[in-house]
Amino acid sequence: MGAGGPAGRYFADPALAAFGGRFYVYPTTDGSPDWSSTSFRVLSSANLREWVDEGEILRLGEDVAWASRHAWAPAAAERNGLYYFYFTAEDNIGVAVATSPTGPFIDSGRPIVAEGAHSGRAIDPSVFIDDDGASYLVWGNTVAHTARLSFDMLSIDEETVTSWTHPTFREAAHIHRRGDLYYLTWSENDTRDPEYRVRWAVGTSPTGPWEDRGVLLEQRPAEGILATGHHSILRLPGIDDWVIAYHRFAIPGGNGFHREIVIDPLRHLPNGDLEPVTPGSAAIRLTSTAIPETLDT
Repeated sequence: MGAGGPAGRYFADPALAAFGGRFYVYPTTDGSPDWSSTSFRVLSSANLREWVDEGEILRLGEDVAWASRHAWAPAAAERNGLYYFYFTAEDNIGVAVATSPTGPFIDSGRPIVAEGAHSGRAIDPSVFIDDDGASYLVWGNTVAHTARLSFDMLSIDEETVTSWTHPTFREAAHIHRRGDLYYLTWSENDTRDPEYRVRWAVGTSPTGPWEDRGVLLEQRPAEGILATGHHSILRLPGIDDWVIAYHRFAIPGGNGFHREIVIDPLRHLPNGDLEPVTPGSAAIRLTSTAIPETLDT
């Protein structure tokens, strides 16, 4: 099985989160031509090693009335005792709400970022919550945008939208903070390209300015590891250890439509740099049934 478990299911674009004593990955369901998935699933784990497919959490055209295709690249956040699921659908970004990380999620009824409202494509949302509690939505393809989220997490403050371009920026912008430094990471090249990879930049605020520091994660062709990108970054609860989740071409025989998820350590160096990630050899694997456990870090 690939990083999708039973029946050869594939997953990509992992949004990794930790809620209430358990890890969750919110991915794109992969394995179909032209990324034509119409629903979202969630995976859960107690230890980042053994994963459970918790099932569908949102269906375009059924749970989401305003879009019916291209269920891509989601993200998730917790606030106010609720769970917020941000998702791509038909070049719009939507948001749905649930009382549990595994749903069911209820769509807000309209896009939070509509197609054409800002430059570039409205895809690939991620959420950053700063140390002061301020929350931000980050999104875009060819242009990266950052905006403050409202207190209820269901809208953005249009007056706070900032945009960033770079010759290498393709998609999947993600922000995290450690100490006084903010890190912007993103994917370069096309996801169908074996050279799809992750770059990073550093800044002193969640809106930059950003200083490009080069490649963080890339292919290892000699080991059959290709197209390592579209990531998320998570600090493990209660400790200063970090991990990066990303997808690659499934091994063996994968391509830009058949991808699998890998989770590797991410190391911050004493000088504030990020150590280049050595891509791991093992993709995540699924078990068939959920086993209630507490978080094991």
